Amino acid sequence: MHINWQDIDTVLLDMDGTLLDRHFDDHFWLEHVPARYAAKHHQPLAEVKEQLYALFRSQENTLNWTDLDYWSEQLGMDIPLLKHEVDHLIAVHPNVISFLDFLRSSGKQVHLVTNAHGKTLDIKMNKTKIGGHFDSIISAHDLGLPKEMVAFWGELQKVIPYEPERTMLGEDSERNLETAREFGIRHLVYISAPNSQLTPQASQQFYSVKSFGELF
Repeated sequence: MHINWQDIDTVLLDMDGTLLDRHFDDHFWLEHVPARYAAKHHQPLAEVKEQLYALFRSQENTLNWTDLDYWSEQLGMDIPLLKHEVDHLIAVHPNVISFLDFLRSSGKQVHLVTNAHGKTLDIKMNKTKIGGHFDSIISAHDLGLPKEMVAFWGELQKVIPYEPERTMLGEDSERNLETAREFGIRHLVYISAPNSQLTPQASQQFYSVKSFGELF
């Protein structure tokens, strides 16, 4: 697939796994939170992991999945505080800054569009300092719908006037790319290496790149 940038006015970019290394998030939810929970309740770690993983999966594809206040209440722990304990793992993917600079110099409208909770956004923007590269930063929590729902992209148009046929979406979620495609967003790019510690897995449905360096 060749992207003709003259056909694109607006670029929508996901955050976790797309712009930022998902290693932080995977480690936090799969290792750090269970370890802290097990220590607090004096339970075996393996038992806690089984319990928490099932609890996490029960909220997949909903706004609760990324709602730090929800999980703080459910688990009885200060989740934002726990994130700060391992925030040294927060990292920007290779070539992301150069890609954002390229988009800016090309006159594109660039928006960060994420399911991440506002408190997560604050932590990651403060750590990475990439917020200034975007025309706007929008959390799905502000719109009341997750990106896994087709209706999300229509609600987004009320905040960001964009023409789906002339819009590109970069994502590491095939589900979100599917709903965007159903809504009519034309240029869809899948990030096949969301976690730097795992082997890249190309999508069978969407044009895949390991990094945004392949697009410019």
